[in-house]
Amino acid sequence: MATGLTFSAADLARTRFAVSPMWEVVTSFRLLKDPAGRSLHRRWAAQVRPRMRCAGLRGGWLDELIPARGYLADFLNPTPQGPFPTLDAELAAIRASRPEQVRADVDDLLRTRPGGPGPGPSPRLRLLREEPEAALERVTAEIETYWELALAPYWARIRQLLEADVFHRARQVAEHGSAAVLNELHESVHWDEGTLHLLRCECGLTRERAGPGLLLVPTAFAWPRVLTRSVAPDPPQLAYPARGVGTLWEPRAASSTDAVAGVLGRSRALLLAELDSPASTTQLARNCGLSAAGVSQHLTALRNAGLVTAHRTGRSVLYARTAIADALLTA
Repeated sequence: MATGLTFSAADLARTRFAVSPMWEVVTSFRLLKDPAGRSLHRRWAAQVRPRMRCAGLRGGWLDELIPARGYLADFLNPTPQGPFPTLDAELAAIRASRPEQVRADVDDLLRTRPGGPGPGPSPRLRLLREEPEAALERVTAEIETYWELALAPYWARIRQLLEADVFHRARQVAEHGSAAVLNELHESVHWDEGTLHLLRCECGLTRERAGPGLLLVPTAFAWPRVLTRSVAPDPPQLAYPARGVGTLWEPRAASSTDAVAGVLGRSRALLLAELDSPASTTQLARNCGLSAAGVSQHLTALRNAGLVTAHRTGRSVLYARTAIADALLTA
């Protein structure tokens, strides 16, 4: 199936890029619903799936709104107001979704679900139709829980990848023009004489169903597909795989921790090097041969210095290295 999005000069002038936390939520959650998972993200999925089971996120609101394939609720991906919106800003936009949009999305979910329309809506979908404001509070609360479990510990690494893609393509626009960049987004995306064609795409992207311009969103978890959102009067959105996503989960090479140890001390440098994957105090103490109390003290100092972040997952707290710490270790 092919679909096309026509452009006027004004549409091309309004084309922009944005990094969206919510696109990472929906694409990563969909990936986790695949029992095998994408081999590209196997390392990440192996860490996250047990946390999701412990938190009881299976069979919840996101399960209802993000099927394993096909249509997913459009209100989960509001239009970012800037190039780098926060999760809080996007959750606020979800809570402010128009009731008629929420009801239309529920109807589309029921109409397109595998096996046909089938029985009526589930209790959750029924609540979204009847009391969207109350239901959206529950949806966004579950998104916050999922974020802390699955994405927040890795966000510095993911955001670095996505921002690098945006900056690269913005530079390409300046050097070669928008048409060349649109042609290089994905093998299924093709620009030809004022129309952006999507080949072998199940999703619809037409100017009649959306507003002016185009919003291009790099994602870490959509690979190998592109996803779209067309909801008037918002600009259409095209979520595409970011450049370099194949290296996202590779261990970060640290030339040596000796220089960092000279400033931070050997134990803190060792902890930073160990945090290539998020870990708890207990795990770090075991892996580094340090006492749990000592690790806790060091982590507090590193967190205060902006070198690690802490994210609660159930009864545990996971610590993750920040982009600043990555730069220190690889300098």
